[in-house]
Amino acid sequence: MRADSLRLRLGITGAALISLALLLAGFGLTIIFDRVLDARTADELDRSAKLIAGRVGLASDGAPTLSREPPDPRFATPYGGLYWQVETPDRRSLRSRSLWDKRLESSGLDTGDAPMVTDATGPDGGRLLSLSRPVEIDGAGGTATRLRVTVAEDRRGLAASRSTFLRLLMPSLAALFVVLTLAMAVFVHRALTPFRTLRASLAAVHAGTRERLPDVFPDEVRPLVADLNSLLDAQERALKRAEAGAADMAHGLKTPLAVIDALMRRLSATEPLVAQQIAEQTQAMGGQVERTLARARLAGARDLRRRSCGVAAVVDRLVATMRRLPEGDSLVWDVSVPADLSYPGDEGELMEVLGNLLDNARKWAHRRVRVTGTPDGAGGRLSVSDDGPGMDPTALAGLGRGVRWDESRPGTGFGLAIARDVAEAAGARMAFGEAAEGGLMVEMVWSSG
Repeated sequence: MRADSLRLRLGITGAALISLALLLAGFGLTIIFDRVLDARTADELDRSAKLIAGRVGLASDGAPTLSREPPDPRFATPYGGLYWQVETPDRRSLRSRSLWDKRLESSGLDTGDAPMVTDATGPDGGRLLSLSRPVEIDGAGGTATRLRVTVAEDRRGLAASRSTFLRLLMPSLAALFVVLTLAMAVFVHRALTPFRTLRASLAAVHAGTRERLPDVFPDEVRPLVADLNSLLDAQERALKRAEAGAADMAHGLKTPLAVIDALMRRLSATEPLVAQQIAEQTQAMGGQVERTLARARLAGARDLRRRSCGVAAVVDRLVATMRRLPEGDSLVWDVSVPADLSYPGDEGELMEVLGNLLDNARKWAHRRVRVTGTPDGAGGRLSVSDDGPGMDPTALAGLGRGVRWDESRPGTGFGLAIARDVAEAAGARMAFGEAAEGGLMVEMVWSSG
């Protein structure tokens, strides 16, 4: 997946937001758990305080007494983690054995009836969750005495519960992350479905199997589809205008050239030298017209629709035509083109390219013309070579400009240049070099991407 992929960006953003949300959820759940644990522990301490308050009494000297110890064994174990203490207003106290020789912190008796929950320091230096409840009992002489019952629990036991909670919470959040990430991936896949449909429809337009994009997209994508369809319609109109303009240009320029050629023929009887010069200039003008018309046709034909055609059938038809031309029937045409080789253009473009290449080879070959085609990765390669005199590097460099290197053969010298223009417009690269037989070799290479 590419770094600029929309799916990758949405996936990374979604995973990051899910991670942040789960992190905040874990933090919040931990706080909630701590508060619930403290509240539950305080509730248990309050029940123990009520139990102790129901069993507390006063001796004849006013000292607190307890009729029976609470049943929890931690109260009887020194530093056992659970402590109780009963304190009188004059600071006399009764303590659990778990406190040993220590006392729970006290700030004096409060005046309210509600229990008070605080943090305190334990007998072994640990932190305690402490609950104090004021109690009034009848003492000697019928007077009410206000006592303070305090019960406390070591927070280290609570910390163990917290650790157990966190050990369970972390894998749960990790599993939830996986589930949410998979759900987000399904959501992104579903959300991008219109774009995949759009891509498939555009591929159909490129392949030429569809003229326009279908109007079956969501409202958010429909304006883009409408603009693309408008672009396709505009290109179709531009193509028709280009074809009409090329036809008008052909009619407007070729007719005057034909008239000039007729006048030149009349003049050749009286002024042969002048007629020859006019003929050369007329022929050069005709070549320029052909090349300009070819470029105009190609400029109009390059739209979003990608065309292709088979190479072997076109080569066979052109070779059959070349055999019927002068000097063509005496040549050996060595053709080796696989049937599945495709060219990235329509049949007319390929015929224009190969027609110029084969006609040039026919004019200059001594005995043999070779046409070879091979697949090249996702594209293809096609070469046309002959056993003629070949060309020097200077002449090869001038091919792109339509320069003629030998006036002994008819033609304008623009055929190979036009072939190069048409091939490059289809995405093919054309190179000129020396053939193994000594003549000219023209090679085209293209990709189907």
